[in-house]
Amino acid sequence: MADQGPEGSQPVDLSKHPSGIVPTLQNIVSTVNLDCKLDLKAIALQARNAEYNPKRFAAVIMRIREPKTTALIFASGKMVCTGAKSEHQSKLAARKYARIIQKLGFPAKFKDFKIQNIVGSCDVKFPIRLEGLAYSHGAFCSYEPELFPGLIYRMKQPKIVLLIFVSGKIVITGAKVRDETYTAFENIYPVLTEFRKSQQCLNRSQILPPLIRMICPFTHSPSSLAKKPTSGATSSGCPSRPSGISATHADTAASDCPA
Repeated sequence: MADQGPEGSQPVDLSKHPSGIVPTLQNIVSTVNLDCKLDLKAIALQARNAEYNPKRFAAVIMRIREPKTTALIFASGKMVCTGAKSEHQSKLAARKYARIIQKLGFPAKFKDFKIQNIVGSCDVKFPIRLEGLAYSHGAFCSYEPELFPGLIYRMKQPKIVLLIFVSGKIVITGAKVRDETYTAFENIYPVLTEFRKSQQCLNRSQILPPLIRMICPFTHSPSSLAKKPTSGATSSGCPSRPSGISATHADTAASDCPA
């Protein structure tokens, strides 16, 4: 069976993706300069799908449905576009926002468009020993499971940050171009296979109740008349206590007495 791409429709190019896994792009963050001063209050009053609360954030938040994105529009004319799934969608959305600003009467241009961050994710389909990875690659790793469940791996070349989870899920962020995301994953994949959890480790961590409380009767052998036999625990957890000396003990005591 041929390896499939992220959507399962396109075969994977193994010369470019030797692992057979292609990270899926989840978010593109881009910036553009509209090259004019903006009246944010006027924009918020006239535009649809726009909100402006200067006490909370000094920008208009505008949304469009196609491509499904969000823009932060500042009074200086700078704009940040987030939420796109590809570089083309990000640029298309930024152009649509610029056109909306133009229709509101501002002399907006479209200058210095740039991709600032690409976020991708993938699943290697096997669990990972994060403790061993953090110990062996301590110069690049930060792992504080009490603060965050994932291991933070800061790769030097390309300069990418990866969030690695014990389940095998990977988040790749910090890339400026798509190929950096792919290169970073191919670099880390052999390391992940090295610290793959073995079947023995998985069997050892089978799901068991954290504490099984057992009530075991503590029974003395009737070696003397002073000791009373203890009955086993009942279903209610309360052992029944004998009211006195048992019949066997009474018979024994009677036979020992002189006539």
